[in-house]
Amino acid sequence: MAQSSSPVSGVAERYAGSLFDLALDANSVSKVEADLASFERMFEASDDLRRLINSPVFTADGQEKAIGTIADRAKITGLVGNFLRVAARNRRLFAVPGMIKAFRRIAAEHRGEASAEVTSAHALTPAQQTELKATLKSVAGKDVSIAVTVDPSLLGGMVVKMGSRQIDTSLKTKLNSLKLALKEVG
Repeated sequence: MAQSSSPVSGVAERYAGSLFDLALDANSVSKVEADLASFERMFEASDDLRRLINSPVFTADGQEKAIGTIADRAKITGLVGNFLRVAARNRRLFAVPGMIKAFRRIAAEHRGEASAEVTSAHALTPAQQTELKATLKSVAGKDVSIAVTVDPSLLGGMVVKMGSRQIDTSLKTKLNSLKLALKEVG
């Protein structure tokens, strides 16, 4: 799989690798994955949390205190709670979403799985997720762990990213393609 050479992805990979090593040593990879998923859901649902993480206006101390309070109230303790505090102290909160994705990928590789990011127009049912995993397994040749996010702007369908491949079956993309085709004809 091709790796991005951007500074943010490099930071995310290093932090995720360190967190994975600590989680592996503590035999708590699944607990760390669950806590990271919980934080990711909070991040996606809260404009204020995104602002805190992405804004350079907040001091490192301010970010660390705020993240510590948020993590404590969300019962995100142990490795992930400390990890978030360290990221805040080191002014790396902006890279946390990338760190979560990198951790997920590293953990999946460790389990012998491929990982895929799925963006769907609507929430997928457990049956749909199982069918999608089976389909992706036939493509990848091994078990696939999926991280599903919902983006209503897709209108219908989904976008699947697995390694360097991207499969876009969204209605939004199909409509844009049709729009371009009609412009060329007219």
